[in-house]
Amino acid sequence: MRADVLLVLPVLLPMVTAVSCLLFSKNDTLRRALSLLGSLGLFLATVFLLVTVGKDGILVSHVGGWRAPFGIAFVADPFAAIMVFITGFLGFCVCLYHLGLVEKKDEPAACQTLYHLLLMGICGAFLTGDYFNLYVWFEVLLMASFALLTVENRRPQLEGAIRYVLINLLGSALFLAGAGLLYSVTGTLNMADAALYARATGGGGLMPVILFLFLIAFGTKAAIFPLFFWLPPAYPVAMPSISAIFAGLLTKVGVYAVIRTVTLFLPIELPRTHELLLGLSLLTMITGVLGAAAQSELRRILSFHIISQVGYMIFGLALNTRLAAAGAIFYIIHHIVVKANLFLTAGVVEKLRGTGKLPHLGGIALSHPWLALAFSVAALSLAGLPPLSGFWAKLILVKAAISVENYIAAATALGVGLLTLFSMIKIWGEVFWKEASPSHEPSMSSVGIPNKFAVACAIFLLTLWTVGMGLFADSAMKFSLSVADSLMDPAPYFRAVLGKEVVS
Repeated sequence: MRADVLLVLPVLLPMVTAVSCLLFSKNDTLRRALSLLGSLGLFLATVFLLVTVGKDGILVSHVGGWRAPFGIAFVADPFAAIMVFITGFLGFCVCLYHLGLVEKKDEPAACQTLYHLLLMGICGAFLTGDYFNLYVWFEVLLMASFALLTVENRRPQLEGAIRYVLINLLGSALFLAGAGLLYSVTGTLNMADAALYARATGGGGLMPVILFLFLIAFGTKAAIFPLFFWLPPAYPVAMPSISAIFAGLLTKVGVYAVIRTVTLFLPIELPRTHELLLGLSLLTMITGVLGAAAQSELRRILSFHIISQVGYMIFGLALNTRLAAAGAIFYIIHHIVVKANLFLTAGVVEKLRGTGKLPHLGGIALSHPWLALAFSVAALSLAGLPPLSGFWAKLILVKAAISVENYIAAATALGVGLLTLFSMIKIWGEVFWKEASPSHEPSMSSVGIPNKFAVACAIFLLTLWTVGMGLFADSAMKFSLSVADSLMDPAPYFRAVLGKEVVS
């Protein structure tokens, strides 16, 4: 299949699915079937894209035949390909879960349309090769996520959404300002072309200001310290399936943009950039995990842990070594699936008990042992216990910190892991292990879950990923190292996007 077709499918398929769901919004059964079929098609397209990139190398599509830097470029290097693949996999699993958990009569008609617009925006952000279109895709996913957050029109959703959209719009405004300055300085918004200019000039003039604006904008979307305060009020109030896709992917778009920008533009003469990122990553870890420890509501605890775990991803970037970069990639791949799975299991718990408040929960381990097992696997992986994926992710990052003799950073990463384990144990004791009061023991069928098999299948697929990634950590690490190599040495990226005649 041609590169231009492969690269456009992850954007085109969600768009076609969204339009189809809109056209058949009055037919609940057909709309939901089209949504599931579209998410499956997206997953298969992303599998094909990942395999093709692994076999043929970086794929580039120049829209309209206008070569970069004059035209719009879609680019799939190993980093973009794996991010799009995980988006397709998680998009399918969450769609399956949603259709199993939510009855037709309870689903807002616009939900499926907005969901696929969100997937389109995420895939577009991962595949774009220029900053203006990254801004466009950011706005697509921001509008879709805001609408999904408020789709049930409940007061807590509206309150959380206001803060969410205001802070993210501020980040978008800073990003747009940075993009404008970048164009005024370099005459281009193509990532590769602008990065080459910055490297050739040593990053003088306005370039430090531009990159600073980019890092603030992307850091806001990634929920890096101190720009994370919009996240905890927003994610827990969304529908369980929506909060799961938010938790898994939205902050990772910001993390992806940070990693992409830093690895393309550096090394240029920006003093202490990595030291700044390291300090922010450690503060992000600590504030996130302490915030989680202070909460008593299930999805709110998990929301604070998103912040904490983003810190580990930036931590790997900040150490600026091949092993650390591979650890960051490994961590992203692990965390997207684990965190989404925790939100999915939390959604089932809330459906069973009618609340997510820990004092009102209990007894799930006896009444639904499969759910307790799935939560345990994801929770222990998040905390970093062997042999699950989270253990290897944390081990790689700690080893990378020790290899550069940054023992304080390594100790902080280990300490945050222990506090994460504390939070997971608290959830286990309150939700699964303690006895439930008689008023909180409805059966799964009595609370209206229309398709228990679909819900269990979605959770099982994500659990299988976590276990498999841990058991086959060597293969996952080899892949992460290959991605890290492509990021640490972007010359092949430059050649693929701009042509060999441009890069000496």
